[in-house]
Amino acid sequence: MKVIRVARLDFPIAAAQFEAEVAALPERWIPHFQKVHYEGGWTVLSLRSLQGNLDEKFPFALGDEPGNYSATPLLALCPAIGRFLDSLQCPVLSARLLNLRSGSVIKPHQDVELAFEKGEARLHIPIFTNSEVEFVIDEERVVMAPGSCWYINANLTHRVANRGATDRIHLVVDCVVDDWLRAQFARAEISYSAQRRDPKELRQMIARLREMNLPAAPAIIAQLEEELAQFG
Repeated sequence: MKVIRVARLDFPIAAAQFEAEVAALPERWIPHFQKVHYEGGWTVLSLRSLQGNLDEKFPFALGDEPGNYSATPLLALCPAIGRFLDSLQCPVLSARLLNLRSGSVIKPHQDVELAFEKGEARLHIPIFTNSEVEFVIDEERVVMAPGSCWYINANLTHRVANRGATDRIHLVVDCVVDDWLRAQFARAEISYSAQRRDPKELRQMIARLREMNLPAAPAIIAQLEEELAQFG
């Protein structure tokens, strides 16, 4: 089945204001909770999360309602970013700043049910980056410049390496796909993939979901098992 790999969305980004706001934030960065997925430094500041919690251990939950997400105290220090989030006319779930430190690597991995076709879209807005950052999804390198906004299909295998001398900081926003967002994608520059997910990765996702024991997990596990059955 053909799915969207990446899409460049035509959203206005106040790049200089985003940079100034992020540079002025207090040093509250904490390690990303998926420690098995990276080497080096990958740290987080949450701007919107479940119950406005700054603790990255619980930034979001599968199947949770948009109304359970709210601003953390740090979002009040970022008015331009706040205006951008308000301009998104679809339900916004989490919004985080993710900092991949110089010399650090995010290993190849797939996320769980994070795809436009599954009803949830992850947007990346680069704030600080450099030419030595290698973001590869489904074996296609994607070069993201400050001032741009990108959707990535996190269900597909992706990896990142920051080989530059400076940190790479993205604003990462998870949204619910609705009619408004579909209309934005209809005008976007889109790259498609026909890749099927690796059976080993599917089994690992199912195991992780069973360990998490979330209310939405059984329905997602059933979908993944159906996908796994296609491999025979």
